[in-house]
Amino acid sequence: MLDDVLARLGVDAAGALAVVLSAVGIYLAFLLMVRLLGQRVLSRLSTFDAVVAVMLGAVAGRAVLGDTPTLAAGVLGLGTLFALEAAFGRLRSGIRVSALMNNRAVLLMAGDRVLEANLRRVHVVEAELHGALRKAGVRNLGEIACVVFEASGTISVLRRGTPVDPRLLAGVRDGDLVPRELLTVTPPDSTPPRPPGR
Repeated sequence: MLDDVLARLGVDAAGALAVVLSAVGIYLAFLLMVRLLGQRVLSRLSTFDAVVAVMLGAVAGRAVLGDTPTLAAGVLGLGTLFALEAAFGRLRSGIRVSALMNNRAVLLMAGDRVLEANLRRVHVVEAELHGALRKAGVRNLGEIACVVFEASGTISVLRRGTPVDPRLLAGVRDGDLVPRELLTVTPPDSTPPRPPGR
């Protein structure tokens, strides 16, 4: 019985290598799938999406740990995944790598105009867009300057009233479609002239 307990806690060298390689493979496959399927994968989950996420986690865990999961294999698998996340986090700070690994934010609405092609691009239906607008407290489409589907999968709503700084739309796909009258004309970092005598 003690031998059984010790066997479940440990992992031999070949098993350790298999766990590390499996963890690397699963991590890279997940990155590729998120890149191909877009930000929607990372957005707020519906009930169905939550079920699929649990199934994906189970499949990934089983693939990493192998046939007979052990405590050592679990710790080694987690350590490998955390090390990969730290390494890729550092890589993502570089502009070129960031552009390859991260999806761009996408404009969903320009003023009160819904950009249907972009909704399809990010797999958001109009009902979900309307839900995000309600959550942001929008009562009328005329209140909207623009709506952006962020790289993280969240939806940001910028309202009319105060002009939008164009720099906030830099890198946003189709950000140039926001009507000019909703954007600031003078850069906000320009300092006003100083009064004489100071």
